[in-house]
Amino acid sequence: MTQDFLTTPAKILITGVDGQIGYFLNQATQNDPFFSVVAFTDSKLDISSREQVQQQLSEHQPDYVINTTGFNAVDRVEAHSERCFALNRDAVENLALVCNELAIPLIHLSSDYVFDGHYASGYTEDDQAHPLGLYGESKWQGEEVLRSVLAKHVILRVSWVFSTIGDNFMRRALLQARQQEEISAADDRRGCPTSASDIARVIVAILKQLHNGAENWGTYHYCCAEVTTRYGFTEAVLAAAGQYEKLKVEKLIPISSSDLGSDAERPASSVLVCTKLLNHFGIRQRPWRSQLVAMIREQYQNEEINDITA
Repeated sequence: MTQDFLTTPAKILITGVDGQIGYFLNQATQNDPFFSVVAFTDSKLDISSREQVQQQLSEHQPDYVINTTGFNAVDRVEAHSERCFALNRDAVENLALVCNELAIPLIHLSSDYVFDGHYASGYTEDDQAHPLGLYGESKWQGEEVLRSVLAKHVILRVSWVFSTIGDNFMRRALLQARQQEEISAADDRRGCPTSASDIARVIVAILKQLHNGAENWGTYHYCCAEVTTRYGFTEAVLAAAGQYEKLKVEKLIPISSSDLGSDAERPASSVLVCTKLLNHFGIRQRPWRSQLVAMIREQYQNEEINDITA
């Protein structure tokens, strides 16, 4: 294995550090002497503006750009399709074109939603994309434009992301459990919950190997280990949170995803096969259950701090 530390740190520019993955990636890299970090929230750098992208990349001249920005509110895509494609496709083209001009590699996050979810045994990077809705289509088109413009790129598809930041399934389940005596969760959607902090770990490992000479460009999958359902994940959230408080919920009801009445169609199976990432970078999957326990602990610690400072 190559050494972690280089005399000159790798200069990285991260977009979208107010989002789940960007937040944890910024945390992980700011505390690592391997990296010199320039980080932008979406309000400070709107990557759908070619002019802003050109200005910031030209000014900072990073060794790598990591794009964690995206329109990820799946149920709001139909009403905000223009903004969705502006961020998930057109903004990726902006980054790819400027990165190509300045010879900067780009690491970009994509989604399991590029698949239709009919392949229950899990999707590899070689499986044909077939998005079900506008969100998946926007992510797929973003991938395709990146591939066509910039040779030195890594596309990392992730699924079922959870964390202490923003709107995600873990936080929604916890909120419902505090407010309602009965809650329900789909028992016919399969996937691998993946913590944002674990995705940050994977990106850090990829960056270190690229900076030490690896040339493993292309598309990769990452999710935490162990397939479950939304119902199974909710059970685990309730069990972990129950160590810290007496929740109001008394009954968890398994239902069909067709009973949820969501605005967007979702893949029935979001299982991603991560063998390629292991073979090319030596990065192993971590179990989501231990990641969940850590995230729930952090959630309660954050709430304690907020109560003290309020």
